[in-house]
Amino acid sequence: MLPPPTAPEGKRQKPTAFAAGADISEFAGKNSDDVRPFFEDNAWERVWNLSKPTIAMVDGFALGGGTELALSCDLRIASTRAKFGTPEINLGLIPGGGGTQRLSDILGYGKAMEMVMTGEMVGSEEALRLGLVNDVVEPEQLESRTMEMAENIAKKSPYTIKVAKRAVRSALDLGMSEGILAERSEFVALFDTEDKEIGVQAFLERKDAEWKGY
Repeated sequence: MLPPPTAPEGKRQKPTAFAAGADISEFAGKNSDDVRPFFEDNAWERVWNLSKPTIAMVDGFALGGGTELALSCDLRIASTRAKFGTPEINLGLIPGGGGTQRLSDILGYGKAMEMVMTGEMVGSEEALRLGLVNDVVEPEQLESRTMEMAENIAKKSPYTIKVAKRAVRSALDLGMSEGILAERSEFVALFDTEDKEIGVQAFLERKDAEWKGY
């Protein structure tokens, strides 16, 4: 991964950022009618609702909507200089792109409350400890580590990956008893797919599976 470009002489270099959040100047003078359409039809939910697996490659600041964008992905790989935060409270606001809900799911009630109510940032190592990210690597290794994970997932049956994502996501919407039933239903249905037979035979014959995707 190439280092960030140097700033022209006399200008301060912009910090490395995954997504540093909204342009705050655009909030001035806006009321609820002005902002509601944007937040009702937004990129965070579009990413969240993708059936294919998504990986956020986070280098530098991921603040406000940037943290929410990372949270909308299934997996997150961060560099050692990554920082996450929900500083909206400092503007008299709260996260509006799913941050309060997804932080609670991932971090638990107490830590989510701390991040939302203090607006303080979380560094990459703490993010790893909290389960906010899946892995932390040096900046120059970030792209290769992310692609390594993506290539590993890409070797699996694309149809089964979609089912796996749907099954895990059901844990967020259903109670334990209903979730177990949903998982069982997905598992049993996979026995009627061609990819199941391909995977089993490939394992028994000790060769790579050539998936059909159904």
